[in-house]
Amino acid sequence: MGDRYEKLSDKHIEFINRQHLFFVGTAGREGRVNVSPKGLDTLRVLDDSTIVWLNLTGSGNETAAHVLENQRMTLMFCSFDRQPLILRLYGQAQVIHPRDERWSELASQFADYNGARQFFELHIELVQTSCGFGVPYFEYQGERPTLSDWTDRRTPDEVEAYWHEKNVRSLDGRDTGILQ
Repeated sequence: MGDRYEKLSDKHIEFINRQHLFFVGTAGREGRVNVSPKGLDTLRVLDDSTIVWLNLTGSGNETAAHVLENQRMTLMFCSFDRQPLILRLYGQAQVIHPRDERWSELASQFADYNGARQFFELHIELVQTSCGFGVPYFEYQGERPTLSDWTDRRTPDEVEAYWHEKNVRSLDGRDTGILQ
């Protein structure tokens, strides 16, 4: 049923690359635990123990606040079609902002999304699989254009003003590091 691995296998990487949706779990030292669904073409496997994902502008910024205080992160992928499978990646994450040296290097691997606000690089410590027999079937119908449409109608200054309004503090009042 469930197995553990020290790093990603080729089979794991192929599974990850087929997924249209993944979930990110983080928590600070205290306060709320955050689980966020992520989609679009925002994730890359760099090697068998490193994943990077591009975080786009949203109504909150919990992950950033949590990682500044506690680098633990879990990514979860699950199959909604074909053979059932749940794949979890446990590790330590770091935040990379547009002001950081590595931003350009990582950004070159992704489409140019307006509203890109951070990368999160996860250094994998444990890969865990489980059956996924309880996960229902769902059919992928396509990406929602809403987020891209929203940011495309705004200038970079307007997006930054939104960050000031919505993304500087977490739900628990912690700094997200977005505008330092």
